[in-house]
Amino acid sequence: MKRRRGRHFLKFLLFAVLALAVFSGALMLLWNRLVPPIFGWHAIGYGQAVGLLVLSRLLFGRAGFGAPWRGMQWRRRMWERWNQMTPEERERFREAMRERCGGRFEPKPTPTQAG
Repeated sequence: MKRRRGRHFLKFLLFAVLALAVFSGALMLLWNRLVPPIFGWHAIGYGQAVGLLVLSRLLFGRAGFGAPWRGMQWRRRMWERWNQMTPEERERFREAMRERCGGRFEPKPTPTQAG
């Protein structure tokens, strides 16, 4: 059991290092291609790209910390609200979403309506 856990950890660690390397390389290429011509800033090296990626993840991305089920909690709360709505409230909600988001929330035709 401990061997399997150790292998999983090593696979995860290898994947994390590989992902960091790939994303840092992509960030460096994009930065050097876009930022110097647009803003006149200097090009960056690979180490600076790694630092920039880690810094942005810390500042904006929770750095992997926090509850991964937060999205599920939001979905559950919305489902509970939806179930407590009357049919008239649901229709008003759908209409408001149609106005805000265009046709993405149009009702799908049922087979009797399509024919």
